[in-house]
Amino acid sequence: MTLDELCKTVASCNSEGKTIEIQGGNTLRAFGAAPPKADVVISTTGLSALLTHEFHDLTCSTQSGLRLTSFADRLAKHAQFVPIDVPQRKKATVGGALASGWLSPRRHLYGRARDFVIGSQVLLADGTLVRAGGMVVKNVSGYDMSKLYVGSFGTLGIITQLNFKTLPQPQRRRTLIAKLPERTRTRAVAQIAASPVPPAAAFCVEGFRKSIDGEDGVDGRIVLLLEGSESLVDRATRDLRSALGRAGVPETAIIDTGAWESFERVLDATIASLGERSITYRALGLPGNALDTGTALRDAANEHELFTDVLIDIMNGDVFVRMSERDSRAFSEKIEACDDAIRKIAPRSVIAAGDAPIRESLNAWGEDPPGIAKMRALKTQFDPKGTLNRGRFAGGL
Repeated sequence: MTLDELCKTVASCNSEGKTIEIQGGNTLRAFGAAPPKADVVISTTGLSALLTHEFHDLTCSTQSGLRLTSFADRLAKHAQFVPIDVPQRKKATVGGALASGWLSPRRHLYGRARDFVIGSQVLLADGTLVRAGGMVVKNVSGYDMSKLYVGSFGTLGIITQLNFKTLPQPQRRRTLIAKLPERTRTRAVAQIAASPVPPAAAFCVEGFRKSIDGEDGVDGRIVLLLEGSESLVDRATRDLRSALGRAGVPETAIIDTGAWESFERVLDATIASLGERSITYRALGLPGNALDTGTALRDAANEHELFTDVLIDIMNGDVFVRMSERDSRAFSEKIEACDDAIRKIAPRSVIAAGDAPIRESLNAWGEDPPGIAKMRALKTQFDPKGTLNRGRFAGGL
């Protein structure tokens, strides 16, 4: 669908009172609330052009339906990148990644993806195209409207174009992987957090062996991504291996070839589903509390006789816990009972993945955020008829 066709379709649906479901790569379809069936489904994947790359100015502009791997490959031709890290990057689109507000595990080092947005073009519910920002890094006076649409799940408008500032691509990438006995977890995490050269991403993993390692087992391990110059990566490697050794970690493997692929497998694990017999919760918090939160969520699930896989973002504090059962019918009964316990531990945890039918009856977003009244007012202002992605966001927006 071309941009002109998209505008006409949206305007027609809005005037006729038809609801629209917006899809990009459809990789995060199970993230957040499962919306009611819409009258019309619109895909943005036809908007797949990289419009400009002003590499001398470190800026670029792309249509929203461009796949993330294609976007990254084109920027890499001039040794540049934008740190947009979401699962299933080969299928995910630039617009979908920003609309979902998915938080990158590299944000502690580079900043969030929204921080790189310098301009946008958005299609509103009445078929009007609006623009904000431009192609200059310092171009905002007043409200930066482009940021408003990031993380709104398409409830305010359909992102059709995004302008970004870019970064020079790291000279070197390396992954460190080590087995992590539970008795060493707290010390190892503390050592990593205190490292003078922080990793670009760091994960404490329990389970997810099929998704990450391609084999069975529940061994705890730690996965670190290092990025930077040759000398910086080498120094970080020495420092982190020594730090892990002091924490009691017996051995750390170094992976140079396939370092990025190892990182992507961890990203993909955050939404890896076991069909109708699993649901993954994501809880946000502070790095200092993440281990305790992950342990508490795991224990709550185990008390309800559910299996668990746990992934903790050491540098940012994000916690992902996949809860599962061998039988889908038994799973629905157990997860419904377990959900109350989960909300007591992490009231605003979000369902990040899972195709179990029971998720439609669960509160996927948990406790409403403090600004829910303002969010409702914005939705009414931008989409008074509730045409776009109705029921997709927090509070039923």
